[in-house]
Amino acid sequence: MVLAWSVIAFFTYRIYKKQMVKPKIWKILIVTVVGLFSFSINWKMFNALIEFAVLPLGVWILYLFLRRKNGRWQVYRPYAWLGFFANYLFLASTLLALPIHEVIYPKDDPTTYIANLDDASLITIHPSGKEASIDKETLLNQLPTLDQEDVDSIQWYEDTVIDIDLNEINERFPYQLIGTSPKWGSGLLSMIYIEADGKGILLSTTNEQLYFRAEKSVIEEVEQK
Repeated sequence: MVLAWSVIAFFTYRIYKKQMVKPKIWKILIVTVVGLFSFSINWKMFNALIEFAVLPLGVWILYLFLRRKNGRWQVYRPYAWLGFFANYLFLASTLLALPIHEVIYPKDDPTTYIANLDDASLITIHPSGKEASIDKETLLNQLPTLDQEDVDSIQWYEDTVIDIDLNEINERFPYQLIGTSPKWGSGLLSMIYIEADGKGILLSTTNEQLYFRAEKSVIEEVEQK
C-alpha cells in the first residue's frame, strides 16, 4: 500500500509540474481521492476481498460539479482520472501482497497467531474445566513443533453432547487463552482454546479453525486452598 501511494504521489507531481495553471495542493488531494470512488465488482481470492473498478463514479461526480466553472474541469481532470486508475494500482498491489503475506505469515503455523505471551493468561469458560493457569515456557518451547490435525467437529460434538453421561457434561475445550498477540503486521487475529488435557490447541479465525496437538500439557492446575 505504501508503494502504491508512492506511485500515485509520483504521477500527481508529474502532472502538477507540467500544468501551466497550478491548482492548490489540498484541492488536488480532494479531487484524487474523490476520483477513487467507483462502481466495483468484488470477489474473494485466498480469503481476501478483491475489488475491480468498473465505472468511474468519482470522475463523473467531479465532472458534473466542475464543468460549470470555466476551465476548472480541464485543470482537475488528470487528477480525477489518476484517482480512478489508482484503483487498478491498488488491485495490483493487493494481488502482489497476497503471496508475499502468505510466505511471511504462514496461516498453518501456530507461531503466526501466538507470537507474544507476555500478558497471556488462562480463563475457564466451562464448568467442567478445573482452575488452571497457562505454562508459558512449555507453550513457547512447543509452538514451533506442534502437530496439526484435522478438526473433527462432528465427532467432537457427538463426544460432548451425545456419548456422555446424562448427569455430566464435559466440554472438550473448557479453557480460553487470552492476552496473546500475533506476529506484528500479520493482522491475523484468533480465538485460542485449550483442550481439557492441556495438549490440544484450537485456533479459531474468521475464516477457519486450526487444531494442533502438543506432546506436553501447556496448563498447570491450581491447587485449591
